[in-house]
Amino acid sequence: MSNLANRTEAFIANQKQEQILQGAMRVFLSTGYSGTSMDKVSAEARVSKQTIYSYFGDKQGLFKALMEWVTIANFHSVFCGEEFKDEPAVFLRRLGETFFTRVADNPDYLGLFRVIVSESKRFPELAKLYTQTVIQQGRSLLSEYFLSHSELKLNDPDAIAQIFFGSLVSHIVVQEMLYGKELMPLSRARLLDSLIELVLGNS
Repeated sequence: MSNLANRTEAFIANQKQEQILQGAMRVFLSTGYSGTSMDKVSAEARVSKQTIYSYFGDKQGLFKALMEWVTIANFHSVFCGEEFKDEPAVFLRRLGETFFTRVADNPDYLGLFRVIVSESKRFPELAKLYTQTVIQQGRSLLSEYFLSHSELKLNDPDAIAQIFFGSLVSHIVVQEMLYGKELMPLSRARLLDSLIELVLGNS
């Protein structure tokens, strides 16, 4: 098969996957995890169930792909592009701003997060999946960046990475889901400035 044919096939596959993810997102957000079936996703996405299975394996695999789609995928350019080489002050600000604009401001992210929290007792694998897919990956990537910048003089890069990402996530939960904007407002800029100062404080 020619390179052009390979690229065309990959493009079509990506379009099909996105079509499935968009349909699945609507179903998961409207019916929850337990109420979602491959039949419903198939009807909403207008593809066969076999096509969904061929790309994502099963319902859990599909849900995992959705989480990656609205979270980690948005950090790809930051962690895999030239930005990864930026100095810490620039890199951390870009990372925080990317989280706020591409992840937190996406209503699908908050919707999926609500599904995970509300069904975590019945389906603990969802909570574990979120931790492994989003939090663990994010922490690992940021910790790797910290390790490559010894001038930061961080004794525990993993813990600092957890504090940084955890603070971003908890800020969105408190401000957007727990009425923090009304009861205890804290701007994103203030939080990000303080987190960057915390990381750079030892250098």
